[in-house]
Amino acid sequence: QNEEKWDFVLVSDIHEMGSEKEIKRKKFLDELSKKGFTIKKIEDTKLFYGVRASPRIFWKYQCLLTNPDSRQQNSSAHQDVPVTTRIRIVHFILQNTVTSDLEKLHDLMQKKVFEAAFPLHKKEEIREILKKKWARWRVIFKKQPIEEIRCYFGEKVALYFAWLGWYTYMLLFAALAGLVTVAAGATVFSSSQVSKEICDANDTIMCPLCDQNCSFWVLSDTCTYAKVTHMIDNEATVAFAIIMAVWATVFLELWKRERAKVATNWDLYGWDEEEEELALQLINNSQHEPQLYQHSYLRSTIVLILALLMVTLLIGIAHALVIYRAVAMAVLAQSEADLLSKHADTIAVMTGAVLHYITIVVMTRVNRHVALFLCDLEKPRTFSQREKNFTVKIFIFQFFTNFSSLIYIAFFLGRINGHPGHYVRIAGHWRLEECHPSGCITDLFIQMAVIMVLKQTISNIMEYLIPWISHQLRKKQKRPKKRSMMLGEEEEAEDPCKKQWLNNYELNEVNVFSLFNEYLEMVIQYSFTTIFVAAFPLAPLLALINNVVEIHMDAIKMMRLRRRMVPRKAKDIGIWLQVLEAIGTLAVIGNGLVIAITSDFIPVQVYKYMYSPCTRGNRTGMDCSTGYINNSLSVFRIQDFEPHTTVLPRYRDYRNADDYTYTVQFWHIFAARLAFLILFEHVALCVKLIAAWYIPDVPQKVKNQILLEKYNNLHNDLRWVMPWKVPG
Repeated sequence: QNEEKWDFVLVSDIHEMGSEKEIKRKKFLDELSKKGFTIKKIEDTKLFYGVRASPRIFWKYQCLLTNPDSRQQNSSAHQDVPVTTRIRIVHFILQNTVTSDLEKLHDLMQKKVFEAAFPLHKKEEIREILKKKWARWRVIFKKQPIEEIRCYFGEKVALYFAWLGWYTYMLLFAALAGLVTVAAGATVFSSSQVSKEICDANDTIMCPLCDQNCSFWVLSDTCTYAKVTHMIDNEATVAFAIIMAVWATVFLELWKRERAKVATNWDLYGWDEEEEELALQLINNSQHEPQLYQHSYLRSTIVLILALLMVTLLIGIAHALVIYRAVAMAVLAQSEADLLSKHADTIAVMTGAVLHYITIVVMTRVNRHVALFLCDLEKPRTFSQREKNFTVKIFIFQFFTNFSSLIYIAFFLGRINGHPGHYVRIAGHWRLEECHPSGCITDLFIQMAVIMVLKQTISNIMEYLIPWISHQLRKKQKRPKKRSMMLGEEEEAEDPCKKQWLNNYELNEVNVFSLFNEYLEMVIQYSFTTIFVAAFPLAPLLALINNVVEIHMDAIKMMRLRRRMVPRKAKDIGIWLQVLEAIGTLAVIGNGLVIAITSDFIPVQVYKYMYSPCTRGNRTGMDCSTGYINNSLSVFRIQDFEPHTTVLPRYRDYRNADDYTYTVQFWHIFAARLAFLILFEHVALCVKLIAAWYIPDVPQKVKNQILLEKYNNLHNDLRWVMPWKVPG
């Protein structure tokens, strides 16, 4: 049966004899034969070429990358090479074999000489274990078989699922804290004095929300909105934001410990990616000269300028969403339909969030092409270097795509719109939106909730359905039609490899960045779970539910719907760790800004301790926030424009009624916001640093294990130093 173990399969259309494509294909296969590859051809509706590497190739690999003692082993040592290593070596040689026309496999595939090249899903014990214990919905709450994943898909995929499993486990604690925060908001803080005042403000007349067809409105009309706002915006949210800042650090520190255990168990500490790449190059071509590192300041400057232009475009798209909301608000408020005009602000926010989701879907594709183009400009030395550069660029682009609109809502909405009589207008026509009198945080809550729910439902359904439908269609299209057998063809038709190769060919193609896509999806989700989590405490719960489904959905895709991924070796999650650490720092800044600027927490505290009845010694059972709403609204002197009107409408701001300049209280609140922001961020960052110091990256057990291994190796080497060979 050893004869039927094939490392790779190449698929080609049946070209005419003597055609350019047929000649190119023959040249490539001849080059493989010269390198000692065994090639088997099966003809069907397509041509299938099974490829098996010579044992000598694997013996060379072992000689180059194992310790000197193992080099004395005979050539049968190749049997000890794991299947994942075999596939990795063969894939590298296939990709780097050059024909006499100076063409590689990638060039030949672009010219349609070959259609596909893939390793095989084979009927082996480990695959059946993975199908039974991992790639099915029945085992959704069971522990992942990480060791088996490693043996089948390689270390890189196994580390991704180990990280995702650890992240999902840690989300349990964050989700619980979020639920407690929301429960506290719904019970303890639901009867807050501020929302009571809004609900009782039957005689507080507010300025119209638009210029035409909008009348004055009564503040108590927004009672429900105020209650929802104070369910999110309360003292518990501040505590939750600090907890999440600490959680982000603890999660990463504990992951580093987990990774250290995994790296030790898998003997990855001594492995060097660069050394492996050089070894594979020499195995492929003993005359190979290493490609040296290069750096061009001119290329770097061009890449930087183009990246900044792309970021500017993404911010411009966020501005377009702001314009949409302002125009939608004005149009809906003027609508004759009572439902639309009454809820114009909420509908504008909801539809704006859906539009934001659509821009995320579209721009994700654009960002990918731009990031790849910028990577090609840099001319990275290796594939892993290219992947690292691509990761940084795509994350920055995706961050601005996902968060530009949220940053506007959190920090600019209602703060740059001017005041009655002097509103800031878009194109001199449409007024910018205003915040609700109870604060802007609900707008941010709605935007985040809509985006997260849509991303985790529509995106996941499409992520699973598209490969499933594609697989079903390929099965129908690619099934060979039964044809009459000619003399001597019967044996080939019954070839045991034929069915296996056809079944693998019918599976969906694996993208070279398919694992990268999974990482990116999770890292963006992690950003939503941490950066603005103060405005949306349910984010960790949504992420937890999504991840439990995501793990097994990915497993089913990889085992049943896609061709086998080429295994890659890695000793950690690479540049993603630095990206996650950067997000952790952004989370501290983001949540500090949300509480200091978006939330009404600071204005309420300033009122309580400087302007409330309590400051005048009248503390007999009175809530110190009594009178806050009335205090936070300014008066617009409409008589200056319409002398016969007796109404004194109010609007949300701290301005003098005479000249509309800011009051002293505005500057007190501004100073308090700034002081809180500095204090919050310093405390949170100090706690993060203490947590990072307190939890060692590498467990003591692992350190001791590595120390003893080094000692034993040196001790064994010492025995070879014979006493009579010592100088002197």
